[in-house]
Amino acid sequence: MITSPTAIKNEILELIEVQIKIFGQHAPLTSSELKDCRRRAERIKLLGQELDQIGARNIFGRQLQKAH
Repeated sequence: MITSPTAIKNEILELIEVQIKIFGQHAPLTSSELKDCRRRAERIKLLGQELDQIGARNIFGRQLQKAH
């Protein structure tokens, strides 16, 4: 499934906003909240890698076009 870079960036921003909200709480995190934070962090990492791959493909594609 190919997702647009804009959609990926929006999802990353939403996940970061949730992380900030959770970490800004005055109460200590529960084990469930901590697990959710770890899942979100992993999702942010994977989405960032996907953006990197999209960018690399775009650069490679442009280089191929220039070569022809």
